[in-house]
Amino acid sequence: MGTAAWYELMQGLEYLGNMLDKMWALLTTSPQSFKGGGIWNIITTINGVLGAIGTALLVLFFTVGVIKTCGSFAELKKPETAVKVFIRFAISKYLIDNCLKLMVNFVTIVQGVIAKITASSSIGTALEFSIPSTVQSKFEGIGILDGAIPIWAVCFIAHIALIVIGIVLLLTVYGRFFRIYMYTAIAPIPLSTLAGQPTENIAKSFLKSYAGVCMQGVVIVLACIIFTAYAASMPQMDTSAEPIKMVWGYVSEVVFNMLVLLGLVKGSDRIIHDMMGL
Repeated sequence: MGTAAWYELMQGLEYLGNMLDKMWALLTTSPQSFKGGGIWNIITTINGVLGAIGTALLVLFFTVGVIKTCGSFAELKKPETAVKVFIRFAISKYLIDNCLKLMVNFVTIVQGVIAKITASSSIGTALEFSIPSTVQSKFEGIGILDGAIPIWAVCFIAHIALIVIGIVLLLTVYGRFFRIYMYTAIAPIPLSTLAGQPTENIAKSFLKSYAGVCMQGVVIVLACIIFTAYAASMPQMDTSAEPIKMVWGYVSEVVFNMLVLLGLVKGSDRIIHDMMGL
């Protein structure tokens, strides 16, 4: 029964390692190359279609802004007012026409930051987990009368918990990736609000939110690197302790470590918000 409990825990750790490898690969993949670039081609097409709508909205928001900010036509005839209005319109039109390049360039910068971080760390792309030999021998030494059945039940629950944690981690990274796609697709519409002073906060909020989504990947990578370095060191265990106590301690340590990583990854957006005010 002790060997069966060890097998259950190993299966859970192996599955979690596979999920973390997929998560790592996704974080270092550009949106243009994901799934062969098919999704990006669709996003590019949608962005181009919405560009015409964004231009029409640009004129609308610009007109509304001029009416609300300029008390009279005489005020609009002032050189300084006319220059400000013209510059606002020109910047807004430029952003709409080149919003795809803007979004791509920001993602490229963030991907470069992620590449620099991973290159400077001693951790590769593969995140492997293994049970120390001392703990494994303790597993094998547990018999039915020593509490093997409760240990097997705990390891089975830990196996399920590790599977759930791995799925949630991967879904979090996929969610960030698809949010980048959605932001890029609809970019012309919120950016068109920059043309009018009363509505410019919508465009600013959109850009801040997009920056936060992109930077979320940096925080997730840092969390993985720090966690891997932390989890690589074997927890301090009393090898002279009873096998069942040692196994209980190791299993609880593994699950706790995974929950710490889950909390860091799930809270990455909040961390970025607190750090940068995005």
